[in-house]
Amino acid sequence: MLLCATMSRTLFGTDGVRGRANEGNMTPEVAFRLGAALTYQARARVKHRPRLLIGKDTRVSGYLFEYALSSGICSMGGKVMLTGPLPTPAVAHLTQSMRADAGIVISASHNPYFDNGLKVFGPDGFKLPDESEAELERLMDSDELVKARSSGMHIGTAERIDSAKGRYVQFVKSTFASNMTLDGLRIVVDAAHGAAYAVAPLVFRELGAEVHSVGVRPNGKNINADCGAVHPEHCASQVKRHRADIGIALDGDADRVVFVDERGTEVNGDAILALCATRMLRKGVLRKRTAVATVMSSIGLERALTREKGKLLRVGVGDRYVVEAMRSRGLAFGGEQSGHLVFLDHATTGDGLIAALQVLEIVLREQRPLSELVAEVIEHVPQVLVNLTLKAKKPLDELPKTSACIRKVEHELDGDGRVLVRWSGTEPKLRILVEGPDDKRINELAQDIAATAQVELG
Repeated sequence: MLLCATMSRTLFGTDGVRGRANEGNMTPEVAFRLGAALTYQARARVKHRPRLLIGKDTRVSGYLFEYALSSGICSMGGKVMLTGPLPTPAVAHLTQSMRADAGIVISASHNPYFDNGLKVFGPDGFKLPDESEAELERLMDSDELVKARSSGMHIGTAERIDSAKGRYVQFVKSTFASNMTLDGLRIVVDAAHGAAYAVAPLVFRELGAEVHSVGVRPNGKNINADCGAVHPEHCASQVKRHRADIGIALDGDADRVVFVDERGTEVNGDAILALCATRMLRKGVLRKRTAVATVMSSIGLERALTREKGKLLRVGVGDRYVVEAMRSRGLAFGGEQSGHLVFLDHATTGDGLIAALQVLEIVLREQRPLSELVAEVIEHVPQVLVNLTLKAKKPLDELPKTSACIRKVEHELDGDGRVLVRWSGTEPKLRILVEGPDDKRINELAQDIAATAQVELG
């Protein structure tokens, strides 16, 4: 399978604007113009003073962008609502529930502290589609914003929303079965010193669990550092230490979760997707008997759904594309191998805490440990991923030798495996994924493709 990613926008990537804080495109000037552009657009479609919600994670540069965005919004006469550190899915939820005209998250997710990013949600709580981001870029580069600035009594205002954390905690708890509690469960929660450091322990503790919290002491620089979903081995060690029933490792903005079973073993993301999808099939709540995943998910996930008479729909890499496919086709569940799990009946985007509660509900209903549940739900299909950095990107159909090598590998696998070769959406990296029955052989095949591309592109 060949997939060549293309970029139609220059500022927004696959998940908003992202980069090293205060460098390149990730500057307060860009944040100011983004805040102004969003407010200017809102002014054209609403009769009231535009309301924009801003949340952030715990990076030291969050203050820089928080105030820059606020200034841009106020320059256009908008009302700023500041939540402080709060998960990305919390901002999505509050944007909708508080009837804001847009929500903005200041976060670089799983990246190190010196990076930051800007993600935008529409009034419906969903991430903006590509065409809307392209229009924002056009507006930010035009003279329209300067001419449209407010003055005098029409300049905007800003306020802190002190109830934001409590609102979100209550919402997350409401997605858990009302006739169940977490009484008797011992849980390790690793918040990655990130956006969920305050709310994650509360959710599980208030539902009755014995909670051992780690990664809940942010200092502006330790987000994702040797902890959280990026480094689940830390959560795994704590599961063993406390003899916990499960470990829940979140990333910096808590839209992604990695699970650790009761033995202290990290659980593959596709296994969690399979577990949730098959149980939804059995309950009759997986709409059209179809789950959505990206091209990165394994054949094992597809086979797990097939055994339950379900189907898997594959889309491009990025949780936004998972959600777009779910919405356009009327589906209920999807996610990424990396830990984004989207339960569209509950949330508009990936939510690590909601996902954790859904998995815990399965564990409690079936009264079996997580290790047993995932062992029987999905067969392990060896998979290898090679990331090859090259001088420049070139469409794969213009690389005849590499394309021929890919076809040769596909012929050898003969339906018992899978090949995916694609360019990164943000840098000149060729990502080569090969699946098949033999670990050693698929690694050799992936290296063959990489070597051919290396020679052909110099």
